[in-house]
Amino acid sequence: MTSMFKGRDQQVRPRGTTPSTVPAPVGATAVLDQHLRFTGWSREAEELFGLASEEVLGRSAHAVLADAETGAGVSTAGGGGAAWSLGSRPVRRGDGRPVSVSLSLIPLALGADATGWLLTAMEAELAHREAVRRAMLDGLDREAPVQLVVYDTDARVHWINAAIEKQFGTPLEDAADRFVKDILPQGEVLGEADGTVTSVEEIVQRVARTGVPVVDVRYRSATLLDPHHERVWSCSYFRLQDGEGRPIGVCEAALDITDRYVARQRLALLSRASGSIGRTLDIRRTAGELAELAVPEFADAVTVDVFEPVLSGQEPQHFGTRPTLCRVTHRTDHAAAKDTAYDALDAVRLRCLAENTSVTDAAARVLALPLKARGATLGVVAFARSRHADPFEQEEVQLAEELVSRTAVCLDNARRYTREHATALMLQRDLLPRTLPQQPGVEVAHRYLPAAGPAGVGGDWYDVIPLSGARVGLVVGDVAGHGTGAAATMGRVRTTVAALAALDLAPDELLARLDDLVARAGAPASGPAEAEDQALGVTCLYAIYDPVSRHCVMARAGHLPPVLVTPDGHAELVDLPAGPPLGLGGLPFECADIELSEGAMLALYTDGLVEDRQTDIDAGVRSLCAVLAGPADDRLDRTCDRVITRLLPQAPEDDAALLLLRVHALAESLVATWDMAPDVGEVARARSLSRDQLAAWGVDEEASFVVELVVSELVTNAIRYGGAPVCLRLIRERGLIVEVSDGGHTSPHLRRAAMEDEGGRGLFLVAQLTRSWGTRYTSRGKTIWTEVPLSPAKLLATFVGEQFEL
Repeated sequence: MTSMFKGRDQQVRPRGTTPSTVPAPVGATAVLDQHLRFTGWSREAEELFGLASEEVLGRSAHAVLADAETGAGVSTAGGGGAAWSLGSRPVRRGDGRPVSVSLSLIPLALGADATGWLLTAMEAELAHREAVRRAMLDGLDREAPVQLVVYDTDARVHWINAAIEKQFGTPLEDAADRFVKDILPQGEVLGEADGTVTSVEEIVQRVARTGVPVVDVRYRSATLLDPHHERVWSCSYFRLQDGEGRPIGVCEAALDITDRYVARQRLALLSRASGSIGRTLDIRRTAGELAELAVPEFADAVTVDVFEPVLSGQEPQHFGTRPTLCRVTHRTDHAAAKDTAYDALDAVRLRCLAENTSVTDAAARVLALPLKARGATLGVVAFARSRHADPFEQEEVQLAEELVSRTAVCLDNARRYTREHATALMLQRDLLPRTLPQQPGVEVAHRYLPAAGPAGVGGDWYDVIPLSGARVGLVVGDVAGHGTGAAATMGRVRTTVAALAALDLAPDELLARLDDLVARAGAPASGPAEAEDQALGVTCLYAIYDPVSRHCVMARAGHLPPVLVTPDGHAELVDLPAGPPLGLGGLPFECADIELSEGAMLALYTDGLVEDRQTDIDAGVRSLCAVLAGPADDRLDRTCDRVITRLLPQAPEDDAALLLLRVHALAESLVATWDMAPDVGEVARARSLSRDQLAAWGVDEEASFVVELVVSELVTNAIRYGGAPVCLRLIRERGLIVEVSDGGHTSPHLRRAAMEDEGGRGLFLVAQLTRSWGTRYTSRGKTIWTEVPLSPAKLLATFVGEQFEL
């Protein structure tokens, strides 16, 4: 490509016409001798002046080019041997019509001591256009604030204007015939208008090939004059063509938009802050989100320190004296780490906390701001830049204050959540059983995992309740919602279940009564005040296992059915009728009675164990069955751990509870049962049978005497007031359990007889001689049960002493 510009101190050479530019004007030439007579006349001169060469040659220029208005001729006076312009004048053509022309004289050496002249003439209007174009090109080269670069078709730099030299400090001779990537190796294209990112060389070659201009390409680089500060330009590219339309290069026009770009980046930074800071309710992660956002775009290093009580969720006004600061995040741009003044951070942070306002150290390029939210200071944030970066300006301090203010509010929200979550978790742990009672005929293992997400602690619970006759009650439930309200509701429902279970109610009846209580607790208040306990939506499963008969009776209220694992390792859901959640009312609850084989296992659980956002509840239940299936583990604890590891590899989004129960039958040698005829004479037989059985079990005579008294009283009452069928059962478990069943449904009443009363002391005597007693109802009648301690001698002596005092 021929040079379009010959240098910074030379005029621009006119180019040929191109299809996309104004045609270059054609000038007429003539030669004058030293006496200003024409000795040469060009074809262009013939066309311009309308005179043939034979009409002009030999004639004086004064006559041919005289001014049509003033008559002034051509003069060389004042030329001084140099080229000069004669200006514009009207000259008459050969046909008499005047034409305005612009004339110039250039001295010619015709021989020894002889000087001639080259006359150039051009229509005045075309000459004016040429002058304007020359001035424009010279202005673009020397005066334009826009940076201009001309590349050849291979994307090598061919020419640069003075604006480039001034800002980049690179002269034309150093840039010519080099690629931009070699001149500015640290420069980068930020992206074209369509969002694509490429290199300058690729853009130039594409424009040269296709002819399609490219507009507003953002380019960022440091310069030779200012290597430590990057600037940004908006660049546009268009193709250059010769007179025949062939591509000869590409022109780049660039405008420095650094200030505008920085302002836009600050707005974009604030916009991103609203969506990236505070996405979680975790204090450390929230602080880390601020640091991740600010480095390296705003600062080269960021530290966030909060007061130690903030991490535990304490209220700021309860901090007391200035507590210890804890570093919760520190982020550094490794490329600028060695040039960053970290030693100034501590001093600036201390000043910031002491003054409770933003503090800037321009020399160290450090900025510290207090983390203030809702009138309280939670900590301090410090920004640092490398020694080669600009100090923080006032606009940047305001930007940092906005970022830190948003972060402080999010941190305070996280602190409040931490406090509420800790309170709810403590409340729930206090309400859940710390240890489960060891019951005869069953092995129990359990796990509880609180929710780890922003929803907070939920209302899942489980319990194992000792019942009469060596039976055991099993309960698992879930309260809708999260937080302290759900935990408190769970505690009330769990306590209610335990109280109802003490009445020896069947599972369906217990759930029916619990449903009524929950419905009343969750009913809207009559006044403007809110209901005391919004407990609607509680689910519950209640089961009773009898180790003597190996029967398990269960009912559920909107809860998931349990998984039964047979001794041979087959796992399946129990076919248990579904009832509505507690508090809705309207539908009855139904029981299912299943017989469990020796060594079978029941798994009771909540939905948090088998369901999350990625796992359907049916798939989760199938996974639970798959984990529980197979050979049984000797320890249920290991089975619990295996289930949790497989189903909840990460912290659950909802509370999860698991209760495993392995059942065993009570040995037949520990149970003795006799049917009694409805005859008072059977009382003596009952005492005799009981005495013999206790002797076989090795019970001492004192305990045997107490048992005989209890059996005598209970069998007598059953025959007199209950009616057939009467049954006596002794169970050698947790001491001695005495049960007498009859066909009546009248509940016995304990009363204290007066001195003159002949009766009414029997049940009182039973209550004094036993550890506990009660009544449970069955479909065939009722059962009076008592638990007699193995060493009742002291109890008996105390009771007899009281009677003598009376």
